[in-house]
Amino acid sequence: MLLEALKALLIGIVEGITEWLPISSTGHMILVDEFVKLQVSEEFLALFLVVIQIGAILAVILLYFHKLNPFSPRKSAVEKRSTWRLWGMVAIGCIPAAIIGLLFDDWVNEHFYNKVTVALMLIVYGVAFILIERRNRRREAKLMQLQVPRGKHVRIASGNDGDEAEAALFRVHTVDEIDWKTALKIGCFQVLAIIPGTSRSGATIIGGMLCGCSRTAAAEFTFFLAIPIMFGWGPVKALKFFATGLVMTQVEIVVLVVGIVSAFVMSVIAIKFLMGYIKKNDFTVFGWYRIVVGVLVLGYFVLECAHILP
Repeated sequence: MLLEALKALLIGIVEGITEWLPISSTGHMILVDEFVKLQVSEEFLALFLVVIQIGAILAVILLYFHKLNPFSPRKSAVEKRSTWRLWGMVAIGCIPAAIIGLLFDDWVNEHFYNKVTVALMLIVYGVAFILIERRNRRREAKLMQLQVPRGKHVRIASGNDGDEAEAALFRVHTVDEIDWKTALKIGCFQVLAIIPGTSRSGATIIGGMLCGCSRTAAAEFTFFLAIPIMFGWGPVKALKFFATGLVMTQVEIVVLVVGIVSAFVMSVIAIKFLMGYIKKNDFTVFGWYRIVVGVLVLGYFVLECAHILP
């Protein structure tokens, strides 16, 4: 039991980090699964990999509880209405994923849940991040009449110039400014994450920036969009599990609890890191990281098929 708990701890750590950084939790889970295999049933494993995301969601609720709480006595009537409006935008943004996910989740998993697809999506969206941020840096430099430093992935400038450049580049600077049309567009980008390896956070952050949202607004809205999606998907998977008459063993219960707790702790750390990082940097480094991981996954698959690896 101790060994399985340690495996669950590692998987929860990977989930907590990769769920919020735009680097694809699925791609990393596949790599982890190659080397760290839980001794559980296939049905429970499918449930486990979804339900541990509840730990990640609880981290968002903890960190943004005041912002997301429309009943807070510390908020004025105007602020409460603004909070309800934000929840309305979140609900609108979840509509495309809810419809497409329920209709095509099993079909997509059957046809696309493989190492090749995951590797290709890691690389494709890694390239997308790099190209989008290069475009953003050129536009920021042009707007502020600054020269873009070659080879730099840091935002063009710090202080007032950097803030003015970003303000001029993006029309939506906070999540409170997102309207229903923008929310729906970002929700459509979230649908792309149904393809394994895409990264839900990666797809929605890219969508948010393309729709005119600042990096901070795009990232925060991504966090909030995950709340109903993940809280809804967990019970669906659980119902499918128990509907077949299956029950969890004692080991599986321990594995699930350890996974959820570790995912929660690491999610708190990952979210704080990301929001601090993008205040001074862009997403280019995550694009390069995705490409490297994608190449590793693809290379591992090729070597495995060539029977070079056991």
